[in-house]
Amino acid sequence: MQGRLNQLTQKLKENNLDSVFMTSKENVFYFTNLYAEAHERLIGAFIDQKGNHALIVPALEQEDVKNAGWAGDTITYFDHENPWTKLSNYINGIGQPSTMAIEKEDLNVVRFETLMTQLKGTEIVDGQLMLNELRLIKDQQEMGILKEAAQFADFGIETALKHIQEGKTELEIIAEIEYALKREGIRNMSFDTTVLAGKKSAAPHGTSDLTPIKNGDFVLMDLGVVHKGYCSDITRTVVLGEASDQQKEIYNTVLQAEEKAIKASQVGIRLGDIDQVARQVIEDAGYGEYFPHRIGHGLGINVHEFPSLASNNNGQLQEGMCFTIEPGIYVPEVGGVRIEDDVFITSDGATTLTEFMKELIEL
Repeated sequence: MQGRLNQLTQKLKENNLDSVFMTSKENVFYFTNLYAEAHERLIGAFIDQKGNHALIVPALEQEDVKNAGWAGDTITYFDHENPWTKLSNYINGIGQPSTMAIEKEDLNVVRFETLMTQLKGTEIVDGQLMLNELRLIKDQQEMGILKEAAQFADFGIETALKHIQEGKTELEIIAEIEYALKREGIRNMSFDTTVLAGKKSAAPHGTSDLTPIKNGDFVLMDLGVVHKGYCSDITRTVVLGEASDQQKEIYNTVLQAEEKAIKASQVGIRLGDIDQVARQVIEDAGYGEYFPHRIGHGLGINVHEFPSLASNNNGQLQEGMCFTIEPGIYVPEVGGVRIEDDVFITSDGATTLTEFMKELIEL
């Protein structure tokens, strides 16, 4: 953790910021090793250029802070106490900073106004981009955890295929997936598990329900787990029974687009070009209008984080980035196919973390 705190302190200096106050679960975990769900209570980390490091947590989290190995100051409060007063007392005790970065995407208006009231004279600015950039490049330890999370995702798909049969509902398959993963020690999914059958698979973010699976249906499965604080994300699509010629054409087009995008993921390439590589395959096959989303998104402590692989991203691919590659074709009244893998970028290109087979499966 000290290395990450040192990097953060250096970033503060580079951005002429005196301090930062983080409140998102993800950034608090990244910089303090405390992985805790705040619920309605305040959990936050204060870091300044002078070397002061403090966690503010409810008293009931005090033991978790010790177990996390936190070596900085700890500010605790009981439910009848005002945590913002305690935080401001600490900050004023070490010298109120002239500037403080916060996460505007995480801090709600009420909390923002409270902070402004408690720290009059401190300029509050957005530090979201700075913090996101610090988490952009993953180290080898993070890669190892992401690989383990990906293996659990593979297991989730393997489990699903054992239970898909005519008459089973989408939610029944989800129940089997999550039950099996919990037996393996997974407490949380990284997002709501999705199983979509038949025409419903043409909705990229459709809602799973009691729709029964029928013979001839596409069955699209999208799932991921949280493992040691890091996320995975995989999608596979199969056909129950024998696939039609149109289903095979759609599937093989998506597969080709994904394989080309993974191959193109080399250090130095423009990030938006990865999207264009996949999109060109789909457009050449005549399905361009049915691919409505970007090719992928960053993956780490959040299931969606930097970098975005939208076609307009002019940033360059760097060693240590981790993201998804997930092209799709979604044809109304026919069905949809998405194939998604997690990749980690090395000097040799993309290492695919999720490994479940991608050839068309007819169950």
